[in-house]
Amino acid sequence: MEKLDNPKILVFSTEKISDPAIDMAGLLKKHYPATVYTVNVPCSSAVKPKWILHAFDKGFDGVFIAADGTDCSYSDTCSEKTSEIVKTTHEIMREKNIDPARLKMAAICSVCAEAFVKHMKSFHSHLLEAKGN
Repeated sequence: MEKLDNPKILVFSTEKISDPAIDMAGLLKKHYPATVYTVNVPCSSAVKPKWILHAFDKGFDGVFIAADGTDCSYSDTCSEKTSEIVKTTHEIMREKNIDPARLKMAAICSVCAEAFVKHMKSFHSHLLEAKGN
């Protein structure tokens, strides 16, 4: 397997829920890998499997969906819809011989800066280990 020194992670982050937590992590000088990139979406259930697969095609090593959880202002079923998107994408990933563990999802609330940083560090470590580093 090829050596992966610093895995790139794409985070789909929601404008009203997880973005404030990510901003707070920066303001509090909480450190997480510099190769974490964010894309804002209004609701985590709006993420499309083809967007996730496109991220892998463009060289991202992992994709993380910072889901709204029960705090979503757009839909009462946001968590269920987002879970279904992840499940469907995992199935497609298996068909394409992409390790499903490269896609993760967790609810990140607006004050969950510590949780976000912990998830990014853990995911980054997992991606390093998966590549045999």
